[in-house]
Amino acid sequence: MGEHEPDDGKKTAKTVKKATGKQAAGKKAAATGKKAAADTGAKTSAEKAPAKTAAAKKAAVSKAAAKKAPAKKAPAKKAPAKKAPAKKAAAKKAAPPRKVAVAPKKATAAVAGASPAKTVAPKPPGGESRTALVRRARRIDRELAEVYPYAHPELDFENPFQLLVATVLSAQTTDLRVNQTTPALFAKYPTPEDLAAAVPEEVEEILRPTGFFRAKTKSVMGLSKALVEEFGGEVPGRLEDLVKLPGVGRKTAFVVLGNAFGRPGITVDTHFQRLVRRWKWTEETDPDKIEAAVGSLFPKSDWTMLSHHVIFHGRRICHARKPACGACPIAPLCPAYGEGETDPEKAKKLLKYEKGGFPGQRLKPPQSYLDAGGKPAPPLGAG
Repeated sequence: MGEHEPDDGKKTAKTVKKATGKQAAGKKAAATGKKAAADTGAKTSAEKAPAKTAAAKKAAVSKAAAKKAPAKKAPAKKAPAKKAPAKKAAAKKAAPPRKVAVAPKKATAAVAGASPAKTVAPKPPGGESRTALVRRARRIDRELAEVYPYAHPELDFENPFQLLVATVLSAQTTDLRVNQTTPALFAKYPTPEDLAAAVPEEVEEILRPTGFFRAKTKSVMGLSKALVEEFGGEVPGRLEDLVKLPGVGRKTAFVVLGNAFGRPGITVDTHFQRLVRRWKWTEETDPDKIEAAVGSLFPKSDWTMLSHHVIFHGRRICHARKPACGACPIAPLCPAYGEGETDPEKAKKLLKYEKGGFPGQRLKPPQSYLDAGGKPAPPLGAG
């Protein structure tokens, strides 16, 4: 028995090895089957993949083409969108001038259809054209020429020297006060040589009633000396020479040129400045600019008499504080109508000088003034 135990062990070992071998073979077979199945699945997938990949590529190409197509067309669509706002903006900018251009026409029509008899006179439109302004300004001057056919410089003088001195003295005072003062001055100092050699204190005493008499004494004596030294005692007839004299500006020079030499000039005094702005002839405030602006509206030949018409009207009717609007002959043409008294009866009481029954500025006025009913001013010291 002992001898057969090893054999049994060998048989058992062989049996175990065979069983193990079979199991291993089964496992290998199973593994092989799985591997085969996997390979088969992989091959199947590999075979199917090309078809799917081709379809996917086609779809991708189609999508890419679809995406690229709009991208190329997009700029064409966006371009009109950018231009459209520009056109609208241009249309909006162009619109306001059309409205503005229409407005003045309506205003002008309203003025043309208005009646001067109404309490409120028609006003020129705010957008009055240059041509309309020239026509209105010249019509005002024609109307004033009919009202004041005797308009003249309201300073008494017999020669250019007297007019030059009187004009310098008229600063900051009335022409009437100057006319009442100069007779004594010219009686004692009739020529530039006489006045240049005068005693300043004596001249000051004569000029005291005109105000600022010390400064005025210095000016008239200085210009007299300049006339003697530079012009042989004669008043020059040129603007560039006159303005070089002490106390002589463009206003004074034009008064002398227009009334002593017959050379056209515009006298821009306080009355002239007030009225031309009130009438909307200009908005300038500087005298030289006013002169240029108003001068451009009229022929040069009209300048001197235009100055007289405007100044006469400013002193008699169109006053600074209380204009007599109800008695104004140019009310229908005046943009400032209504600033003063509009009632005709009350307005007549505001008239000054000959229009109101009072004497004018001159002691020795022109005959035409007297013929029209004007009265000479009284001498200094008279009632």
